[in-house]
Amino acid sequence: MTSPTTPATTSTDAPHVVVVPDSFKGSLGATDVAAALRTGVLAAAPGARVTCLAMADGGEGTLDALLTTWRTPIHHVETVDAVGRPTTARYAVSPDGRTGVVELAEASGLPAVGDVPLQPLHAGTRGTGDVAAAVLDAGAEEVLVCLGGSASTDGGAGILTGLGARLLDAHGEPVPDGGEGLAQVASLDLGGLHPRARQVRWRLAVDVTNPLVGELGSAAIFAPQKGAGAGDVAFLDEALTRWADLLERETGVRVHELPGAGAAGGVPAAFVALLGAELEPGATLVAEAVGLPMALADAALVLTGEGSFDSQSVRGKVADGVARLAAASPARPPVVVVAGQVLLPAEQTRAAGITAAFSIAPGPIGLDDLMSRTVARLSDVAASVTNLVLAR
Repeated sequence: MTSPTTPATTSTDAPHVVVVPDSFKGSLGATDVAAALRTGVLAAAPGARVTCLAMADGGEGTLDALLTTWRTPIHHVETVDAVGRPTTARYAVSPDGRTGVVELAEASGLPAVGDVPLQPLHAGTRGTGDVAAAVLDAGAEEVLVCLGGSASTDGGAGILTGLGARLLDAHGEPVPDGGEGLAQVASLDLGGLHPRARQVRWRLAVDVTNPLVGELGSAAIFAPQKGAGAGDVAFLDEALTRWADLLERETGVRVHELPGAGAAGGVPAAFVALLGAELEPGATLVAEAVGLPMALADAALVLTGEGSFDSQSVRGKVADGVARLAAASPARPPVVVVAGQVLLPAEQTRAAGITAAFSIAPGPIGLDDLMSRTVARLSDVAASVTNLVLAR
């Protein structure tokens, strides 16, 4: 795509088709999916105006989706990964310079430390704090923090450290990184906190509603994915509770049961209590950042998609966010999902505000064969849908 909006004609009467897919994980990125769908739309309706916007749900891949749409330079920061090794992480700034984007997985993600044994008690998010500090130095007025793929359970304490705060034990000494440190923290020293940390608007992209602690909390539900055994889970839940108690004493803000505070190892706890961050569904946040609400205003058809369209898709994922925004737009265009596989019944699909969902599989076919034909099948299905919806 040469630009987010790629008109095939200048006619004001041309139907406007908005193509706004997520990636097909393991097969195609969102940009390539959009390009394939656009090809199909124009094959069926050569005169259509087509707007292509790469989407994501606020987790891994969101930074790339925004960079594709914004076409702004990629910025790099020398920092550390979740286990303290030197690494380089990226961030983005919107074309107007107002919005900075930090993707937690860049510096503190689980895949980046997959070459060493998992360290559920020691892994932290200090590297993401370094990236956030660089975004503040760049002058951003609001910062979008994309949560997902976290390797740690540190309640966001590491990010605070990267922003200049000090977490101290009962003897006034800095505590270690990770959940281990949370079990020792007795006080906070915010004297060195980045001077702009409390001046900007922080918006956190979350796609879960889990609280910080308890049976459905961050440690219990997500820490096992990061290598935590039963004993580690109990230790981390107690450490997060200690951390939440301290945050409440310092700020008066209680985050223990806050829906969504358990995301990414409890990162929202620190942001909400100390920096007044807002938690938002990731897909909605990204949609706003790429300008989707404006694009939908006169749309005749919306095509979205993802690898697997299932019950999770209509619970805060990209298809759900797109459908909600389309329903609220003046045009109220039909929304059609094109997916690798469709597992959600038609009744539930319609109940979610989605007109229809189609699989690109032509019939019984192996996954490898389907992946090798993804681009062509995306275009074919998009052409069929366009012919059906825009037929005169």
